[in-house]
Amino acid sequence: MSKAAIVIGAGIGGIAVAIRLAVKGYQVTVFEANDYSGGKLSEITFDGYRFDAGPSLFTLPELVDELFTIAGKDPRHYLKYQKLDEICKYFYEDGTHIRAYSDPEKFSLEIEKQTKVKSGTVRDHLLKSKRMYELTDKLFLQSSLHKFNSYLNRHSLNAFLHLGKLKTNQIMHEVNQKQFEDPKITQLFDRYATYNGSNPYKSPATLNIIPHLEYNLGAYFPTEGMYSITKSLVKLAEEIGVVFKYNSPVKEIRIENNSVVGIIQNEKFIEANIVVSNVDISNTYRHLLKSQKAPEKLLSQEKSSSGLVFYWGIDKNFSNLGLHNIFFSNDYKEEFESIFNKNEVSSDPTIYLNISSKHKPDDAPQGHENWFTMINVPYNSGQDWDRIIDESRQNIIKKLNRLLGQDISVHIKCEQILDPRSIEQKTGSAMGALYGNSSNDKFAAFLRHPNFSSKIKNLYFCGGSVHPGGGIPLCLFSAKIVSGLVK
Repeated sequence: MSKAAIVIGAGIGGIAVAIRLAVKGYQVTVFEANDYSGGKLSEITFDGYRFDAGPSLFTLPELVDELFTIAGKDPRHYLKYQKLDEICKYFYEDGTHIRAYSDPEKFSLEIEKQTKVKSGTVRDHLLKSKRMYELTDKLFLQSSLHKFNSYLNRHSLNAFLHLGKLKTNQIMHEVNQKQFEDPKITQLFDRYATYNGSNPYKSPATLNIIPHLEYNLGAYFPTEGMYSITKSLVKLAEEIGVVFKYNSPVKEIRIENNSVVGIIQNEKFIEANIVVSNVDISNTYRHLLKSQKAPEKLLSQEKSSSGLVFYWGIDKNFSNLGLHNIFFSNDYKEEFESIFNKNEVSSDPTIYLNISSKHKPDDAPQGHENWFTMINVPYNSGQDWDRIIDESRQNIIKKLNRLLGQDISVHIKCEQILDPRSIEQKTGSAMGALYGNSSNDKFAAFLRHPNFSSKIKNLYFCGGSVHPGGGIPLCLFSAKIVSGLVK
């Protein structure tokens, strides 16, 4: 008889670990508090528009494909995607426009054309990014940093022998500023700190590995939208025997003699040999493990940033916009100062605008576009969010009007809003922080919670708030690590 495994939370990490455990022979049940799967990787539909609710950039698609192949399935029968030629369009206040092509050579020549930065300087930066990724991949991303045997291999030895190349003792912004000597391109590469909710003026330059995923390995778009990743994996999971129970919040992880024995759900005890929490690590301890001593030092670390999203139905096509668009703040340092030091939102925020209807036309009515309009904001610490939302909406519209040369407000036909309060409510992210703890510390990689409990046998953790971090690829890595730890 198969052993029973329970996964709490049907986010992308929870779905992935459920698939991996089912392939290992476990009878897996996933308990999800919402009536849908995917967590942040979900969708919103209203008034004829469809929006991917959260993550909108797809990198390392092979991590998704691997889940199908280990189950003996053809990934292309479930999920199709295409590589993007143009990743993003960047807009600056002085009128500079930069197209970020996925081809490193083409991208570097575009930067040379639009700025004074030489193409060779960009290529050199991307080569360094590649080398850092290759040094960190096996140890920091695909292994548990909290198991001694993770360090007993040539990959780990190589990483430690070349630790200086990882720039853990240097600040991301300072390294980028020295590399480019151009504020526009420095700002472009500083932006990658926001991919895990961090501050480029405080976080280690190790985060410069992130551009490698986009420019050297490639950025992709699923032909049916980002939510099709979730739907395809749920379909696979169900085909191999995983059971999903929606509208089923878990009350407690039951521990006896320092070992997991199951969960309490709907006042009933459900037995299990192992339990994996895909819930934010803070909420796991605060709500599901109340009888256990919480790692207060870890839980009290600085949280990552959050997001404020306006989902706008636009009754016009904008030919000068692409799938991904960035409208940069004129004072980037002040923007991060506001978020991390003042717990406020800058009056001139950097705007991220995703328009999936550029590649998936049926996401909006004909001649219309679906605008996912997001700015980075602090996590929820009791701010007056109604005021912030109102002021930010006005500031966003003013900025877009200025940089696009027309009044966009008259084209907004419908709207929904996601703020840190609703992010916490819908996804269980503590205080609405999108990535758990921030990486504004050179030891951040080592300070994330392990993927297992050192005190409670057969209890595991995956998802964006634990090792190795947030975002689709890292959540999938966390699921892979957990699977490797389970006997």
